[in-house]
Parts: sequence; C-alpha cells; structure tokens
Amino acid sequence: MFGNYLIGLREGLEASLVVCVLIAYLVKTGRRDALRPVWTGIGVAVGIALAFGAGLEFGSQELTFEAQELLGGSLSVLAVVLVTWMVFWMRRTARNLRAELHGKLDAALATGTGALVATAFLAVGREGLETALFVWASVRASSDGSHAPLAGVVLGLATAVLLGWLFYRGAVRIDLARFFTWTGGMLVVVAAGVLAYGVHDLQEARFLGGLADKAFDVSAAVPPDSWYGTLLKGVLNFQPDPTVLQVTVWALYLVPTLALFLSPIGSGPSVRVEKQKATDEKAEAGAADPAV
Repeated sequence: MFGNYLIGLREGLEASLVVCVLIAYLVKTGRRDALRPVWTGIGVAVGIALAFGAGLEFGSQELTFEAQELLGGSLSVLAVVLVTWMVFWMRRTARNLRAELHGKLDAALATGTGALVATAFLAVGREGLETALFVWASVRASSDGSHAPLAGVVLGLATAVLLGWLFYRGAVRIDLARFFTWTGGMLVVVAAGVLAYGVHDLQEARFLGGLADKAFDVSAAVPPDSWYGTLLKGVLNFQPDPTVLQVTVWALYLVPTLALFLSPIGSGPSVRVEKQKATDEKAEAGAADPAV
C-alpha cells in the first residue's frame, strides 16, 4: 500500500503544483477573468485521465488471459519508461518550474481563451495520463484481491491535493528540488518492481521465454499471505519466486538508473567549465591576432 501511496503522492503533487502556479499567477497579475478557461482545461485533462484509467481497467477484462498478460506487461514496461523520464525531468527542472509555466501562460494570455484552455490541459494532462498508466500498472502488479493498493493511491492523491492547497495558501514551504529527489529515488525502486512484474506478464503471455526458470524460491520463508510478505509486495512488488529474467531485468534497470538519478546534477562537464573553456579559446585567438 505504501508504494501505491507514494505513487499517488508523487504524481499528484506534481499536477497540484502545476495548478497552483497557474492559478496563483493569474490572481497576482489581476487576470481573474482567465481563471475559467484554465479550470476548464484542467477539468478536461482530469476527465480524460480518469477515462483512460477506466478504459485500461475495464477494457482489459474482455480479453483472453494471454492477451491480458501481453497488454498488462507491455503497458507496465511503457509506464516504467514514462515514469523514469518524468522523475529525471522533474529533478532537473523543479527549481525552474514556476518560471517555465509563467512563460507559457504569458504566451497563452496574449493569444486568447483557446490557448489558455490548451495550456492548462497540456500542463495537467501529461501528468494525468502518466499517473493513470503507472497507477494502473502498479495496482495490477501489487493487487492481491483487496482494495489496499487502490486505497493507497487515493490517499496519496488526496494528500497531494491538500499539500497543493497549502502551497497555494503559503502555509507550506519546502525545498521542492530535494523533495522530488528523495521521492523520485523511491519511485525508481517501485518502478523496478513494476518492470519485473511486467516481464513476468510477458512470460505468462508466452511473448518471452524462461517462465519455468526460477532464480530462487523463498515462499516458505516469506509466505505471500503473511504480513511481511504483503508488506514487501505492496512496497517493492516483491515476488518470492521470480524468474531469472525478472531478476536480471530488475537489477539492470535499478542499479544504473538509481545511481544516475542520485548522482549530482551536472556531474559531467558543467556549464561553467564550458564557458571558461570558450573564454580561454577567445583569449588565445585574440593573442594570436596581430590586429588586437
């Protein structure tokens, strides 16, 4: 349940911050007349995200078992790709999110009502679709017949909405870059479990082989129906008897992705170094030019 709560919180807070920035900017600049089209765009984005999630859930029930597993595995892999891109993007742009959204909103205000609706829709819609897909994949991976995974997601989204409102009211001040770094790192761990489960689905769909090749089996030590087995399943999507391919894919994704995500931003050649190099080159060119 915690893993799904984290997904709802992390994804929901990003969308909530986007909404807060858009609304606060319009209020502070005296453009309350533009609030209605912005809320319209937000409402359409939320509606499409909910419809997308419902389509995934109810549409897949009409398929055969192999088709369900193939669809579930494929969408799980896609969800991991999208959420991985998202956490890296947010870590890089968290400090400048406000300025970026303000720029888009200024351009939309100059264009008209339709542009305002489109700006709000695109800003929230992307997060909404990503959230719906990843939540569906995660709930499917950790579902044990109970409503705990979905309840965790709902609680996470509710917390995100509350935090977004508190941000808007100015009651909460936190380092967003640090917050998204920590939650993003934990989300990478959750995504690794979703990826491993997706691979298992593809194996059950007979799209990938190796279903009978078990890496280990600790079902006796960690019964799936025990409280600690349920906890590991809910938080890490832990499976007591994974296949060799599942463990391999899990390790190949988690280790390099987490190492890269937690490395300092700009650990390669920094902008400052590049600027200094350009300055040195200009100085050398000027010294070589007799006219200078």
